[in-house]
Amino acid sequence: MKLTTSFRVVLPATVAATVAATVAATGAAALVSAAALPAGAAAMPKFAKPKVFGTSFQADPRHDFTRHISPRHDGILRGWVTYYRSGTAEYEPIKWVKDTSGHTEGYFTGPAEGDAMAYASPLAKNVVFYSATGCKGTTVTVENDSLGSKRCSRSVLVSRMKDGHRPALITVYRGRIVKVQEIYTP
Repeated sequence: MKLTTSFRVVLPATVAATVAATVAATGAAALVSAAALPAGAAAMPKFAKPKVFGTSFQADPRHDFTRHISPRHDGILRGWVTYYRSGTAEYEPIKWVKDTSGHTEGYFTGPAEGDAMAYASPLAKNVVFYSATGCKGTTVTVENDSLGSKRCSRSVLVSRMKDGHRPALITVYRGRIVKVQEIYTP
């Protein structure tokens, strides 16, 4: 005896299209639990993560740097915040430079002085922050790829942004910073 259960769920058009595409591509039924997802996460696409220790600046060919400072297009940027005030962060891309002196493995650097490669975006109200040094900044909390794994509050993120240049993967969606994941450098 085979029992089957079916139910009907009303989904937003973007989620319904994604589920339909998944079912069509895999040939299997997909189950999406809205309760398991944070608010707004169902509609946010999964962005490709850049190399954590990439040796070149990430390009944004659709961004016009000749106009006023504005948000980066949707995606993940390897960068750091250069200035924070009133809920808006200014940030720029960074790249890894290997140290030739032999004292360290290397260091992150931003664009040369005068290069117009800065962006500015407000923080989302529900921004997610993963720290590489714990919420108190005393212990190393990283994954195998040197990315922070300890989830901390928005207030910890804001205080770190005010402190200055901390390498991170910064996720921008719809013009807002929705996720910041610190990169650990000893």
